[in-house]
This record gives sequence, structure tokens and C-alpha cells, in this order.
Amino acid sequence: MRRFFCAAFFLAALPAQADPPSLTLPQGAAISAARSQAATSYGLPIGPWRNDTMARSGLEGARSDTAWRLRGNQQTTLQILAPLRDQIAAAGYILMYQCETDACGGFDFRYALDLIPEPEMHVDLGDFRYLAAQNGNDWIALTVSRSSESGFVHLTTMTAEDTTPATPGNDLAAPQPSPEPESPAADLAKALDGTGRVALDDLVFASGASKLAEGDFASLSALADYLATRPEARIALVGHTDNSGALATNVALSKERAAAVRKRLIEKLGVPAGQLSAEGAGWLSPRTSNLTPEGRDKNRRVEAVLASTPR
Repeated sequence: MRRFFCAAFFLAALPAQADPPSLTLPQGAAISAARSQAATSYGLPIGPWRNDTMARSGLEGARSDTAWRLRGNQQTTLQILAPLRDQIAAAGYILMYQCETDACGGFDFRYALDLIPEPEMHVDLGDFRYLAAQNGNDWIALTVSRSSESGFVHLTTMTAEDTTPATPGNDLAAPQPSPEPESPAADLAKALDGTGRVALDDLVFASGASKLAEGDFASLSALADYLATRPEARIALVGHTDNSGALATNVALSKERAAAVRKRLIEKLGVPAGQLSAEGAGWLSPRTSNLTPEGRDKNRRVEAVLASTPR
């Protein structure tokens, strides 16, 4: 068996990588490629590809990617993955998502992953496995596949952190007292009164579906408070998607998600139905480019738009 600290020692020469756990890879595993970024953004997949989209965790911080090749491998992808998964769990990580080939979403899921490219990291579209795990600010994405002669393992690690460099002359180089942050309700009210719209970015939907996850969302509580103090205000909830798929399909999905938000506000938070409407814009109003996974992640949202001005 080969200890991962050999790989970690090699990667230490690269700048500002995320610090991975110590893993034991099968005998014969050799690093085929590695890369590292001191500060970057990545939408780490935490759900299957369904209906031209998938759930991602938007992260910012240090990132490292390492690919291994296992020459002469006779193990299945599950046999390669299982001991690595056990070690990740033993290191204190919580499994957030795992899948196998078709259950992941097949071709679309694989090409939504940001992996070191072929030939260093080969992925058989008919036989691969994936998992994502979290330990505090540290995240892991593990992809395993194989060819007829070799096994392949790809590990992405992300450590969420402040991305502002501390340099001489930068006031952030030393800790400074921070002003007391405003409450979510104050932030939302300021945005609505100032610009007439606000994105409800903490909402979570099932991947590719319109079902709003259970639980409390600070943005919805803040919006309910805003409307309670402004009974004449009317809010249009507008769903938005990325540009994957047909416009009609995306308009329908975005409107269904907006309707789910409206229903939650009415049924759980007591907002009068007359103060809310639900609309869908599909991919017609992006707030950033759809050319990157991070951009597509930001474009999938529900916004609250002030439809009438309280007097």
C-alpha cells in the first residue's frame, strides 16, 4: 500500500493548496498530474445531474487537484473507492453525496466535473463513481474510474477561507475590529428599497426539481418581516435558471420554483397571498456568464422584486 503523504510532500512544492487528509492508495498508484490555486471559486457538485442542472456547493478558497493512475489494476471502481471513502470518514469528513455512473447523471454529470483532463485522468463514461464530503471548511470531491488496464483516482480538495491577500499597506494584513453586521432583515430591506430587487441566495431546491428543501431560510424570514411592516407592498417572486436546455422548459421550472417559495411564505410564515406573485424568467436574465460552473450556479436563483412601492 502507498501512503498519501508521499503525494502530499510532492504537492507541498506547489503554492497555497488545500490541505488534504492522509489517504492510503493501492499499491502501484502514481501521481499522473497535480495542480493548485491559492484562491479560486468552485461549484462543487453535491447532487446528480437532472433536467439540465445539478446541486452545487459554491466555495471560495484554496484548491488542489491530484490525479493518480493505478497501472495493472484489476479492482472494480467500488473496490478502489470503498477504502478511500472509509479513510475520508475516519478523518472526520461527513459524506454529502455519492453516486455511480447513471445514478450520477452519466455523460452530463461527468462533463460538469472540473477534472484534470485526459490522459492523466481517464473517466470511462460507463464506469465511474463520485463522492463529496465536508469537514468544517474543508471539502473533498473524489472521482474514481478505470480502463481495461489501469485504475484512475482524482481528488479535489477545497478549503474555504478569506480570499483577500494580507500584504504590507493592506489594512486587512492585521486583524481589525469589524462593525456589527446588519441583520438579514435589514440587508433585505435595504436592497429592496434601494434597488427594488434582491436574490434569495440561501434557498435550496432538489436538483433539477421545483421542491424547496425543508428548514428555515433567513431570506424568507426577512422577506416576511419586510412585508409585515409594509402591508401595501407587493412582491413578485421571479425564478431564474442557467442557459442549459430549452427556454420553455427553463421558464416552467423557474416559475415552479418561484411558486414553491410563494407557497412557503404563505403557509409557513403567514404572508398574505395578495402580497405575492410567482413568475419565471428561465435563462433570459443572467447576472453573470454561463460559461463556467460557478457562473451557472449564481444564475440559478429566485429573486424578490418589488412590484409596487409602499406609500
